[in-house]
Amino acid sequence: MNKPDYEASPAMFRNQPLGFIAAVLLIPVFGVGILILLYWYIKARSVRLTIAGDSIHLSRGILSKEQTDIDIREIRTVLIRQSFWQRIFNVGQVEVFTTGDMPEFSLQGMPDPNFVRDYIRGRINREDEER
Repeated sequence: MNKPDYEASPAMFRNQPLGFIAAVLLIPVFGVGILILLYWYIKARSVRLTIAGDSIHLSRGILSKEQTDIDIREIRTVLIRQSFWQRIFNVGQVEVFTTGDMPEFSLQGMPDPNFVRDYIRGRINREDEER
């Protein structure tokens, strides 16, 4: 199997640095911070976005799984939303649209979101040139 061009889960610290610091500071308070960080870690690792070649694979869940596969040729729009702090830490929300007004999926806190958009745009443009 070939190495994916992009494979990531939502970032914890880079996505919400103040929340992460607050959780760390709450560790001495009856271990509340550890519970928060553990829940946050499991939630972040239960989502995985993989892009390889002309397909996007999204996997969500730990015990029960929800998996979505999208052919890049079916994608109409990729929307990236980034706050000022998210731009500094190079994370953001990625929304992928195929048809209709609702996104096929929306992922918050993804590392290097502009790479995702540029990669998809490049593959679509390559397909158009080959036709």
